[in-house]
Amino acid sequence: MYNVGYRIVNNEDEAQDVLQEAFISAFNNLDSYRGDSAFGAWLKRIVINKAITHATKKRFERFPDHEDFDVKEEEPQDLFEGFPFTVDKVKTAIHALPDGYRTVLSLYLLEGYDHGEIAEIMGISESTSKSQFNRSKKN
Repeated sequence: MYNVGYRIVNNEDEAQDVLQEAFISAFNNLDSYRGDSAFGAWLKRIVINKAITHATKKRFERFPDHEDFDVKEEEPQDLFEGFPFTVDKVKTAIHALPDGYRTVLSLYLLEGYDHGEIAEIMGISESTSKSQFNRSKKN
């Protein structure tokens, strides 16, 4: 759960704060857990929501107004063929992404959300989510 929060807020101390807020919220709302999904999935959603709320409070510029967001999603390729990067290089590159790009990339690739779900979580359009994902991959 810490890693989920960290990938969104990109700061160790803030990730710890987010995690603490999420656990407190989960504990206070245990009666609202209906058992429709695994407890871990329910808790993970709380952590993601807390992390996004926290990141939004920092008022980061997620998406520049002047860019065209209707970018086609690239066709899937064999990601490992001739892959020249190490895990450390990839982690460093993700860490260096702007907050909005990193959040979309993390939610899509690492957390398994689709672009429709990301759009709903972040309050953006699905095409914006797709374009931010493609731009984060290029960066």
